[in-house]
Amino acid sequence: MEEAVADCVAALGAVVDRDWTGVRAGRLEWDCRETAVHIASDLIAYAGQLAGRAQDAYVPFEIALDEGTDNAGALQTIGATGALLAAAVRTTPRAVRAFHPYPFRHANREGFAAMGIAEVLLHTHDIAEGMGIGYEPPAGLASFVLTRIFPRVQPGPTPWRTLLWATGRGELPGREPVTGWKWNNNLVIPAERLTLEGVTPAVAADLAVGGEGGFDWLGPGPFEGTRTAAGMLLKQYEEGAFRPEWGMFVLVRREDDRAVGGMGFHRAPDENGRVEIGYDLTEAARGNGYATEALRALSAWALGHEEVTSVYARTDPDNLPSQAVITRAGFTRTEDGDEDEFAYELRG
Repeated sequence: MEEAVADCVAALGAVVDRDWTGVRAGRLEWDCRETAVHIASDLIAYAGQLAGRAQDAYVPFEIALDEGTDNAGALQTIGATGALLAAAVRTTPRAVRAFHPYPFRHANREGFAAMGIAEVLLHTHDIAEGMGIGYEPPAGLASFVLTRIFPRVQPGPTPWRTLLWATGRGELPGREPVTGWKWNNNLVIPAERLTLEGVTPAVAADLAVGGEGGFDWLGPGPFEGTRTAAGMLLKQYEEGAFRPEWGMFVLVRREDDRAVGGMGFHRAPDENGRVEIGYDLTEAARGNGYATEALRALSAWALGHEEVTSVYARTDPDNLPSQAVITRAGFTRTEDGDEDEFAYELRG
């Protein structure tokens, strides 16, 4: 957050002596001055959401610059509100989620950081375009935004050009212009003792190469199946085929915020409305009913969608614990399997 704000202040500081009022900010309807105030307003609003643990709506306050504040003062305000959001992100516990309307009415600290950085980068671009100066932020900042709140956007030639295209501010070869867009915070599904947290491309990339994905794991870390599934998710993202609501979830124990396993869909529902599900647990978490609990919750979530008619699962014939989990979750064995693999189905 601090890097994005510092880059904004440095870029726009070169034109503080010019009139920002009445000069349209890029493709926006606002002028450059209004856009600068909007950056500060969003940063303090996001900080307020996290600090206030807002659950149902925005905290009811807004920011206004004192009468007579010049452009340098507007940039100073952006710097201060950016610092407040950065402090809120650093001090908010990992599991906390606060209200944001799109798309699931909540976001975690990383989501608010990504949204705040997006506001800074994109609107600094808009002001710079209006003032006729060049601006390109560090590639790592644009990549941070894309891999956390734009999971449906296939990576492009560079993160910054891709982010500009994804928000209707630029073109990419071979891709249609974007005329409408929204970012996408990760989905979270509650269960009795667990929270199923949707995995972003950024988390998947870390898990796939042996990292912890930002989670505190019970035992030595994720089991092999979780890392394999993360690699599959990352491949779908790189191909532009990732649908985050039909992706992968980390199972987090609410009592201590420790991750105990992974569960998710192999891909989006097929033309017949069938969606396949897979899972594993860390060895230290087995025997506590976590997999059954999570499988029931995720299956119920899937079957709540009109496009889904059944949830499908497969397991090795000699994997008796996995078969027990599936049957306890309400699945019935089908004839789709064979001697090498048993198949189970839960219909809506």
